[in-house]
Amino acid sequence: MNNFIISLLCFIATLCIYFLNKRLYRRWRKLLLMPLVLTPLLLVGMLLVMHISWQNYISESRWLLWLLGPATLAFAVPVYENQNIIRQHWLSLSVGVVTATLVAVCSSVWLARLLALPEIIQRSLAIRSITTPFALAAAKQVGGQPDLVALFVVLTGVFGMAVGDVLFLRLAVKQGMAKGAGFGAASHGAGTARAYELGQQEGVVSSLVMMLSGVVTVLIAPLMGQLMWAAAR
Repeated sequence: MNNFIISLLCFIATLCIYFLNKRLYRRWRKLLLMPLVLTPLLLVGMLLVMHISWQNYISESRWLLWLLGPATLAFAVPVYENQNIIRQHWLSLSVGVVTATLVAVCSSVWLARLLALPEIIQRSLAIRSITTPFALAAAKQVGGQPDLVALFVVLTGVFGMAVGDVLFLRLAVKQGMAKGAGFGAASHGAGTARAYELGQQEGVVSSLVMMLSGVVTVLIAPLMGQLMWAAAR
């Protein structure tokens, strides 16, 4: 079997597993059954069992990565339709986005250096808290490894989505806007999907915060790269 056929079959398997996983999750809403969790695990297992290389898998499935950009921009539609929320809370949202971005970057780098992790991992972790298209755009300017950045972004999103509800309960956070902002700032796309499950307002705020955090991070990425390089020296 040639590489093209293998890649095409992998592409078909990816779509089938994803759509079946979505139907399964609609019926049983468990964390481990979420498409963002279960589908990658099944695909990795398939590649390992069948001894399929990453190059063969991604050859015909690469355009699915391109869809991350349009999918992220699609979150802007409900934001546009709910502009009144932005007008009413623009100050708190702006301050929250800047604060969340700084805390995410500084805490990630500080912890990575405390654990004496390699510099490439430190730089890749610095932008883990924004959604993948923005993170990959900032990776080059920060000096991170794109593959590591994508991995850290996914892990951050899944973890934040998994523990978000528990944290809100423990911290007695009941306001919908606060929950949406927390999910959007800490766990980007995965958190935003969870926020929409909680309610329209939560989802809109999460979408807005996710996109603003990404824009802010990309804009300050050159400065971040210079500061990290100077600190490393």
